[in-house]
Amino acid sequence: MALLAYLKSLFILQLLMGFVFVVSGLIINFIQLCTCILWPINRQLYRRINCRLSYSLWSQLVMMLEWWSGTECTLYTDQATVDKFGKEHVIVILNHNFEIDFLCGWTMCERYGVLGSSKVLAKHELLKVPLIGWTWYFLEIVFCKRKWEEDKETVFAGLDRLKDYPEYMWFLLYCEGTRFTEKKHQISMQVAESKGLPKLKYHLLPRTKGFTTTMQCLKGTVTAVYDVTLNFKDNQIPTLLDIVNGKKYKADLRVKRFSVEDIPDDEQECANWLHKLYQEKDALQEQYNKEGKFPGPTIIPPRRPWTLINFLFWATILLSPLIKFACGVVVSGSPLLIIGFIAFLIIASVAIRRLIGVTEVKKTGSSYGNQEAKKQK
Repeated sequence: MALLAYLKSLFILQLLMGFVFVVSGLIINFIQLCTCILWPINRQLYRRINCRLSYSLWSQLVMMLEWWSGTECTLYTDQATVDKFGKEHVIVILNHNFEIDFLCGWTMCERYGVLGSSKVLAKHELLKVPLIGWTWYFLEIVFCKRKWEEDKETVFAGLDRLKDYPEYMWFLLYCEGTRFTEKKHQISMQVAESKGLPKLKYHLLPRTKGFTTTMQCLKGTVTAVYDVTLNFKDNQIPTLLDIVNGKKYKADLRVKRFSVEDIPDDEQECANWLHKLYQEKDALQEQYNKEGKFPGPTIIPPRRPWTLINFLFWATILLSPLIKFACGVVVSGSPLLIIGFIAFLIIASVAIRRLIGVTEVKKTGSSYGNQEAKKQK
């Protein structure tokens, strides 16, 4: 075990994995670009193809969580709810406290067959991020600038296009708008006090506009809302870099299903419903902190082999020529080739590190801490 942990920490192996992800991602993005000719001819075929292409990319990240780090994910829910997973269009509400919360969500999507068709209401800045933003663009992800007057038309149009999506989708919403930090929490609770809303201890005040708009636009398409609360055993705070280094965590996800028929249609009443939900989530978090677990039965869905097989497929195709080329450079003895190859490795490592940096709490998030006291959207 110690040897395996040491191997996982080796930078060269991490770099090779990053190389596979980046190059395969560029290949996938190119293929996605080529599929655009199908959009005016057969939109549903375009969508089905892009679901599988995106799966091939995202599953490599899921593989890192499941197989490389060996992180375990336990569901706290009932069997009746699990039986509906992957068999209906849903909106997923997830707390936004950790760098890898999206990765745990993707893991559940993969295990129930909806990873390729998963959606999210994403901040517009991510559209410019290579691989991630580009893949999401072809997947018809809805991007927003968090300025409602500018977003309104784009969000309504983007959500309206998803009404006839051919694959079952899980539409993820971070209703808090940004990751939880103490500074943002203080500002958020000032807003709650000014609005006469109950204060939350472990969450930011939810921004209701995104939720109510999504519910309104996808009415008749989504059949349920999954409220998901994520925590890690022993109060651990994992990072994506920890996962890359092969560190194992134990994630607990509490899932509660609400039928859309039980959620008010009126916008204000729907917003009130969401505020009440976050008060319940806060109480649930308090209970978890005291007992170290969520209430209710547990289910541990088995990891599937497809993420590992997919990664090994890309690794075989891409690493063989790279290793052959590296050996050729060393054997040649050419200083110019060797320097060029070293420069390539440095550039690749910097690029991969910047992609990891997209998930880091200190480097991401909105201007919430500066502006939220002035306006809560």
